[in-house]
Amino acid sequence: MTIRAVVRGVGHYLPERVVPNSEFEATIDTSDEWIRSRSGIERRHFVAEGQTTSDIATRAAEAALAQAGMAADDIDAIILATSTADLTFPSAATMVQARLGMTKGYAFDVQAVCAGFVFALANANALILSGQARRVLVIGAETFSRLMDWTDRGTCVLFGDGAGALILEGQEGTGETSDRGILATDLNSDGRLRDILYVDGGTSTGTTGYLRMQGKEVFRHAVEKLAETAHTALDKIGLSGADVDWIVPHQANIRIIEGTAKRMQVPMDRVVVTVQDHGNTSAASIPLALSVGVARGQIKPGDLVVTEAIGGGLAWGSVVLRW
Repeated sequence: MTIRAVVRGVGHYLPERVVPNSEFEATIDTSDEWIRSRSGIERRHFVAEGQTTSDIATRAAEAALAQAGMAADDIDAIILATSTADLTFPSAATMVQARLGMTKGYAFDVQAVCAGFVFALANANALILSGQARRVLVIGAETFSRLMDWTDRGTCVLFGDGAGALILEGQEGTGETSDRGILATDLNSDGRLRDILYVDGGTSTGTTGYLRMQGKEVFRHAVEKLAETAHTALDKIGLSGADVDWIVPHQANIRIIEGTAKRMQVPMDRVVVTVQDHGNTSAASIPLALSVGVARGQIKPGDLVVTEAIGGGLAWGSVVLRW
């Protein structure tokens, strides 16, 4: 008997405040054209004063539960991918657990920056395959607007806030690639590259800090590593880019998305793109894009989906699943 971690529901939440590119023109040396041409971003959402990562994560989780027709106590575990937890501890996941009214099971955070949701999905899959959970709520949620240096035009215009959630359930499969659910995963990291993308705060400084990024270096590593990890995961199950119905990539930069799709030999009309509306929402970007892709009618049951992401660490990885 083969157990597969099958998607039962998906949902997302975006804060009410929409910030168009033009809003930055009054405070920094930039323009709508400059931002669009370099990133593909047109607008993003920012949280309101007092609104936290666990707040928006809860909203996304509620949407996923509603789509799945489940209650909070139907869930065995919550994994929340975030780099912007409300507090140093406890985990934002336990705060979501409490707000959902989930009275059993367990909850914890995963921190792999923009690759966080891929790492969380892989961990949720492992919990299900090992029998430690039957249903896992996997969330990506970020409030990156709180980590921005608003004088750094190279970074502050790129990021946004949001949350997405997905529910996985263990179900019997045939062991073939036609099974629904997660079919393969691939995770990687290289701590030697930490200085090209990091936040200059934490317990070592006693401050929250600001995001710092060497954009050209991140771009160079991203296109190569994202295509490589996707191919590695597909190779594990004997499939290739030609078998893929949808790539749902980390939504960081349209040029990275296009470069990765080209290397995978997958046309852009089979790539879910939301970066223009959300900006880079870090660990939230893939579940947001999955939820939007389903809502648009792009992703349908039976479709082969590849998700891939890269973030600070550097950390990167991919998940291949059949919807």
